[in-house]
Amino acid sequence: EVQLQASGGGLVQPGGSLRLSCAASGYAFKNFAMSWLRQTQGKGLERVADIMNDDKTAYVDSAKGRFTISKDNVKNTVDLQMNSLKPEDTAVYYCNVIITLHAYWGQGTQVTVSS
Repeated sequence: EVQLQASGGGLVQPGGSLRLSCAASGYAFKNFAMSWLRQTQGKGLERVADIMNDDKTAYVDSAKGRFTISKDNVKNTVDLQMNSLKPEDTAVYYCNVIITLHAYWGQGTQVTVSS
């Protein structure tokens, strides 16, 4: 059974940092791309960052230069380091993997950026 467990969210002041982590199990982790997405009430679901099985990465424009996605093929984790956080980064963040056209989601972790 594929399982994704996200953690690391919280409340942070503007300009601060948070590191999200997603622990994966139940599939051949190193063979699949992983993504972080976020959902806000105003903007809906937005893809934030992707990391491919060859470690190539991609980011939404608003995250470039501030966020870094990485994965550990030994621990089966994918992390999202978020720096210089802004109020507009406030959202529920989800990790995601697509396996044979089926999308699997972690439970979501709330990130709130506020003074």
